[in-house]
Amino acid sequence: MADVSETAVREARVLEEGGLGGLLVENYGDAPFFPERVPPETVAAMALAVRSVVEAVNLPVGVNVLRNDARSAVALAAVAGARFVRVNVHTGAMFTDQGLLEGRAHETLRTREALRTPLTLFADVLVKHATPPPGVTLGQAARDLRYRGKADALVVSGTGTGEPPTPDELREVKQAVPEVGVWLGSGLTPETAPALLSEADGAI
Repeated sequence: MADVSETAVREARVLEEGGLGGLLVENYGDAPFFPERVPPETVAAMALAVRSVVEAVNLPVGVNVLRNDARSAVALAAVAGARFVRVNVHTGAMFTDQGLLEGRAHETLRTREALRTPLTLFADVLVKHATPPPGVTLGQAARDLRYRGKADALVVSGTGTGEPPTPDELREVKQAVPEVGVWLGSGLTPETAPALLSEADGAI
């Protein structure tokens, strides 16, 4: 864990020096991912890494516990001093390589309330590496996330890591929930930035 924390801190400082506005810590090396709850050693390890990053930089730090353990993300973020969490499937359901993932907004928000932590909740709209049930649209999913799942901001990605959504997809989400931030979740490059950032409020 000492090596893991040192690497996380080194990368965090480089990103801060590069001018980024925030950092997101994930257990991306844990593939194949647990579909729901991760084991306690993962939560403990991530709490140590997140705390190391929080202490090393002057940026907002967030947490995403892959593949979809939002309750653990909220708990370890609150303990470690992070300021936001990202949840891949917050409402509804998605077919993924881990099987069917179902949103647990009811549990996630009540955990945040019980811990009295002001974490901002970013939720993915029809998350990447997944297929929605038939008939679900981006606009409908966005409205459910905001108005029924009470998400604070929304993330829109392409079909996989590094794949961008289209400007039309970003625009559809923005039109569905105009009062919340809509973030680009994947595919930002110097070439795609002009078209995509004209429709998004920020980018990962």
